[in-house]
Amino acid sequence: MNIKSQKDFFAGLMFIVVGAAFAIGAYSYSMGEGARMGPGYFPRLLGVVLAVLGSIILFKSLTVATADGDKIGSFAWKPMFCIIGANIIFGICIGGLPIIKFPALGMIVGIYALTFVASLAASPYKVKEVFLLATFLSILSYLAFIVLLNLQFPVWPSFLA
Repeated sequence: MNIKSQKDFFAGLMFIVVGAAFAIGAYSYSMGEGARMGPGYFPRLLGVVLAVLGSIILFKSLTVATADGDKIGSFAWKPMFCIIGANIIFGICIGGLPIIKFPALGMIVGIYALTFVASLAASPYKVKEVFLLATFLSILSYLAFIVLLNLQFPVWPSFLA
């Protein structure tokens, strides 16, 4: 077996593993039918689709030659920690940390924190562009989740509202 594209090979393998995990994890839920879908319908269907897509990508990586073999480069640690950290900070801003009595800061503060921390993953960090993006995302999220969907979660810090 000759791998002609390392990136496609490992991406296909990842899709197959994640798809199989979803499909196996949803096995204990009732499937239902097309008209009355059960709780296991979507995760199982998504898992199967991911596994099939992964199989196609994996097959392509073994048959279609690329110029340099699409070697996998070094692991990008900084972007990974910035993106994961940004999501954790967003969750803390939305819900707070009751165990240490840290109050919820709300959706708006959370979106600003998420945007600024996640943008640290990019090499040219431009504060003005990040601020404009955070403002746009805050307004759009407020309109979508609070106004249109009428979801009930804190928008502003609890000590301000």
